[in-house]
Amino acid sequence: MRQGYCLRTATIAVRPSAASQFPPYPPAVQPELRDLWDFNDPQESERRFRAAASDAAQPELALTQVARAVGLQRRFDEAADLLAHLDRSDPEVDVRVALENGRIARDTDRIEAAHQYFETAAGKAEHAGLHEPLIDALHMLALVSDQPERDEIHHRALAAARSASDPAARRWEASLLNNIGMDHADAGDFAAALPQFEAALAARRALDPDPERLMVARWMVAWALRNLGRKDEALDIQRQLKAELTERDQHDPYVDEELALLEAD
Repeated sequence: MRQGYCLRTATIAVRPSAASQFPPYPPAVQPELRDLWDFNDPQESERRFRAAASDAAQPELALTQVARAVGLQRRFDEAADLLAHLDRSDPEVDVRVALENGRIARDTDRIEAAHQYFETAAGKAEHAGLHEPLIDALHMLALVSDQPERDEIHHRALAAARSASDPAARRWEASLLNNIGMDHADAGDFAAALPQFEAALAARRALDPDPERLMVARWMVAWALRNLGRKDEALDIQRQLKAELTERDQHDPYVDEELALLEAD
């Protein structure tokens, strides 16, 4: 099965999985900080954020991202200690401290604590009018919740993304639709999952036309089609993906895996 890109667990999760299928968006912090993220290289991201913090008049926001990068390297005690010593008087810093503490708790299997941290982060973000951190917190809250609460939170996050004016918040729509689709797929209901994956692909094309993310979104549609027995349609998409990868001299074993399944029939 396909590996996902969910660095929420830093997490490489098996794709398909109910976790987010796409690299997390760089947080909607100051633009110069947002550009420092490389989720494929948390060590380099840590170095960049430490340098940014050392040069900043108010380093706390950059240090929340240092903590996240450190947590992605599974240095959880160090990340938690860093967060504990930050000045949280700025509302966004306060929200992001709670959010990163929640990620640490989730990644160390303290699910109840993670749930509380994400609830706190979402509440504070909503009160402060911080739309992107609100959606991120709701997204994380859904991942540590059971049904039917999980579905309710996903739809709350989706409504927030769709109503937001902040482009960083709007871009969450595709990932949230994908996650809702995965909840249906995990329940074995691919008839309900497919429209969500198709909507996620449409949102991805409209709001976040990153080539890698688009390929993943198309793969998800094809995967659902295969599971519905619509193999000709699935095969057409996977062959298109294979051709595009070949043209770019790239290889994706998960496209090959689906092609082998489809062409074996």
